[in-house]
Amino acid sequence: MMKIWLVGMHGIVASTAITGAKAIERGLVDKTGLVSELEPFKDIERYVPFSFEFGGHEIRLLDGTAYDAALYHWKELHHFNGEILDGVKEDLEKIKAQKGTALNCGSGIEEFGEISTLEQDGLTLREIVERILDDLRKFKDDNTVVINVASTEPVAKYSEEYHGSLEGFERMIDENRREYVTASMLYAYAALKLGIPYGNFTPSAGSSIPALKELSLKNNVPHAGNDGKTGETLVKTTLAPMFSYRNLRILGWMSYNILGDYDGMVLNHQDNKESKVISKDSTLEKVLGYSPYTITDIKFFPSLYDNKIAFDFIHFQGFLGRKMKMHFIWDGIDAILAAPLVLDIARFLLFAKKKGIKGVVKEMAFFFKSPMETDVINTHRQYEQLISWFQQNL
Repeated sequence: MMKIWLVGMHGIVASTAITGAKAIERGLVDKTGLVSELEPFKDIERYVPFSFEFGGHEIRLLDGTAYDAALYHWKELHHFNGEILDGVKEDLEKIKAQKGTALNCGSGIEEFGEISTLEQDGLTLREIVERILDDLRKFKDDNTVVINVASTEPVAKYSEEYHGSLEGFERMIDENRREYVTASMLYAYAALKLGIPYGNFTPSAGSSIPALKELSLKNNVPHAGNDGKTGETLVKTTLAPMFSYRNLRILGWMSYNILGDYDGMVLNHQDNKESKVISKDSTLEKVLGYSPYTITDIKFFPSLYDNKIAFDFIHFQGFLGRKMKMHFIWDGIDAILAAPLVLDIARFLLFAKKKGIKGVVKEMAFFFKSPMETDVINTHRQYEQLISWFQQNL
């Protein structure tokens, strides 16, 4: 059985992933949406069977279980058949989150209302880390993966002294230099410290800083990220190559995104939004090899809840200098698109660990908007790389 520790366990993405995994195990639904269940990856079952145990950290709804969190979100959106949730209620009621940290997670976290965090308990950085490590030690075995599905953090305050090396990072913790660390870094550090693969489904810093890349290599641990590619950017990185293939020049690309839920509330704050916009905006230059004029905006639209709607306008130039236009609307339910990818990323990371792979698994770029250590953003090429990497390591 695989164990997945979810950072942000009571959020809609995590609760949907847990519900879906248990529903599949009980034979209530099929495996539509799971990349790891496609024909090229059928042999993953030999290494990572589809059977899961879940745990996680959270800063809200701590008196409840995974079922309470899933029911809360389902009542707001009805994003799947309610009979599915009834069918896994017994499983979800056994899953309870541990108190986590939201250190330097930005002003958007204030929108959550009542929260309970380790830093509110007056703990130092070292004490926070030890609590996280203790929780993970009690849960983990050789088949454990940590996935960060928490809300987007602001762009981290970078320090070469503290982020540039593992020695500096650990000294920062001991010196309690809180201004240079974010929650996602602490979770990534704890996971990699214990030899647990780590996946960052958010645009937050996570394991992307040099110090934590060094730790992953030192402890022979695979990790991957950043920012799960589920909606408008998935379309963008799939569609933009078409213009390149036809030698059509993109002059400008406007992306206007509206969404609700806690993700929307958090991203309504400029400090939290910045890293998300950077993640979404950087894809075009990497796909095209040049920088067209871009507008990328994200706005909170409360009544949408977890629906994410994107309005995209593309201005491009073709033969004889003629300017033309294309526009599309993407309307998706974020949790339904993201939840299976959380399970996929966890399975591929555990597969990587079993195969002795360490450091950044850049071949998992297919799953991310801002993949680490690769400039391959074209969805088609990413998918081919994922297949090749998997089959070569069987």
